[in-house]
Amino acid sequence: MTTLRGTAAPGSPDYVCLPFEVAHGIRELHVSYTYDRPAVPPGTPGNALDIGLFDERGVELGGRGFRGWSGGARTEFFVRADEATPGYLPGPLHPGTWHIVLSPYTVAPQGLTYEVTVTLTEGESGPAPRPVYPPARAAGRGRAWYRGDCHLHSWHSDGRRTPGEIAALARAAGLDFINSSEHNTTSSHAHWAEVAGEDLLVLLGEEVTTRNGHVLALGTEPGTFVDWRYRARDGRFGHFARRIREAGGLVVPAHPYADCVGCAWKFGFGQADAVEVWNGPYTPDDEVALAAWDARLVASVTENREWLPAMGNSDAHRDPDVIGLPQTVVLADDLSRAAIQEGIRAGRSYLAESRYVSLAFTASCEDGRRAGIGERLAVSDDTSVSVRLEVSGAPRCSVRLVTDQGVLLTGGPLPVSGQGVVEWRTTPAYAAYVRAEVRHETALGPVPGVMAALTNPVFLGVT
Repeated sequence: MTTLRGTAAPGSPDYVCLPFEVAHGIRELHVSYTYDRPAVPPGTPGNALDIGLFDERGVELGGRGFRGWSGGARTEFFVRADEATPGYLPGPLHPGTWHIVLSPYTVAPQGLTYEVTVTLTEGESGPAPRPVYPPARAAGRGRAWYRGDCHLHSWHSDGRRTPGEIAALARAAGLDFINSSEHNTTSSHAHWAEVAGEDLLVLLGEEVTTRNGHVLALGTEPGTFVDWRYRARDGRFGHFARRIREAGGLVVPAHPYADCVGCAWKFGFGQADAVEVWNGPYTPDDEVALAAWDARLVASVTENREWLPAMGNSDAHRDPDVIGLPQTVVLADDLSRAAIQEGIRAGRSYLAESRYVSLAFTASCEDGRRAGIGERLAVSDDTSVSVRLEVSGAPRCSVRLVTDQGVLLTGGPLPVSGQGVVEWRTTPAYAAYVRAEVRHETALGPVPGVMAALTNPVFLGVT
């Protein structure tokens, strides 16, 4: 047994590496840790300490030696060749210098004193499991609208649900696809195959949880690990964004304006494929994210550059978090990893609070040309364009049509049936894009209500 002790002062480095030796013939590695939690003045962060493990291949940035991460969700874990605590990767315990990696998430003014105990058990190792991953395609309905939730947590990070429980709740929510997104670990990837099926596509990824914001690696190749040990000023994010794309994934900043410690997004959006503007139940930080996203849409049309699609995900961890609140509804050619990603990247999608809300949103002109969500109706500036929104499943909700000039139409409440149609005429000279919002009623007068659904834009005019 080895005991490692130390103290982190306020302003300590983000990560502390504690080396220890593993000899030949070790069957199991067990780690437990404790740290002090002194009283702090109101409004002052107390102590919080995350933990992970790297093997004899080293702790260099890039994660070659990565063997697991549990953050602050667990006080102990084990690793064997044949099995490991959720969050950690089973596999051989090769001899050499291993490292505990500690991350002082917040440090009290008094400092943070820790003690880590490593227990090594000798014996014959069991066989390492051969990972089996979920298929990259489900049955699907051909070209259709597919519903998904791409930000979910199981007990492989700080969630409390098993993959099986998540899959059951996803099916109950009417979802067609989900994405595994544990904090800083890929340990769940080999545990989704048995719960996926012809009716549920499971994409694999990671929530890369840095100190300067979180980003979803959405739909990467199985087993792809993306390191998180850097800040915006280190200039390394571009490298790891490329790592995500090289592994076949999408780069999606998550809850960019959340107020939790380390959650605010500070890497910019130049590397992003989409952005999460609605995270869980709709709250003021989502309203800020929506406004900032809309401002980027305006910049994209005024500067004639690429635009960034919006996504909505639940970020569900445990009861009573609702899987599929919200969900991203994607127009895709098939229910496959490649087709879903292509639809998300193209912005052919809308966001809805549940399976019961459906939208159809188009722009058309008199000669029959039309464009849908995420598409462009390429007509001259003075062409009359008819914008049409069909809504179902949104009783007593109001509709707003938003353009680069702001909110240009606000409809009255939909009937209790939840169904309605809103039509509006404009020209590309007046509106470079149009997007729709469907909001619940509010008792606060001019304050917009909580979101029920919103679309990515339809673009108007010739670029």
